[in-house]
Amino acid sequence: MGRRNRSALRMRIAAAAARIMAEEGIDDFALAKRKAARRLGAPDSEALPANDEIEAELREYLALYQAEAHPARIGELRRVALSAMRALERFSPYLTGPVLAGIAGPYAEIELQLFPESSKDVELFLLDRGLAYEATDERRYTGDRARAVAMIAFEWEGMPVRLAVFDPRDERAALKTTQMGRVAARAGIGEVHALVQAADDARAA
Repeated sequence: MGRRNRSALRMRIAAAAARIMAEEGIDDFALAKRKAARRLGAPDSEALPANDEIEAELREYLALYQAEAHPARIGELRRVALSAMRALERFSPYLTGPVLAGIAGPYAEIELQLFPESSKDVELFLLDRGLAYEATDERRYTGDRARAVAMIAFEWEGMPVRLAVFDPRDERAALKTTQMGRVAARAGIGEVHALVQAADDARAA
């Protein structure tokens, strides 16, 4: 495949992946690009776009086809995230993922990072409030160093929330979901409050 054809295919896959994420509620870039490539009959891994390319296409798609529904969805997700963060304040919560980035799909989870003294403290918090939850482990990276991180899923105000529970010493570290991935952007309570307030002010204007 020539360079020009490869570039064109890369753009088509990025656009198709963006549509999949917007319409099917998939927040995993890798999964979306693989599905898009299969649908286009393009198994060539060298033609797969970078996450940044898909994100740019996704933002354009959302602005064009979900100009009203998407901002309302993001605003509601961020309001619920802020409520959960305030309840979890003693665990140093940060919002991350698609809700913070403003590209969350219709079935998105609210992703929070916590830095408690012990993951058991978080589980006790949920038990004390009668909140059902599921706990698993996932791999996260600080630079090239991998570690197992407790993941806790539950619902808050009717929305799915997923907690990544780190060691307190990791709060100042650059955390990634994959070894070669980019550092996950995150925002504390004050920053999320500012985002929610800005959206409310824009609606009222």
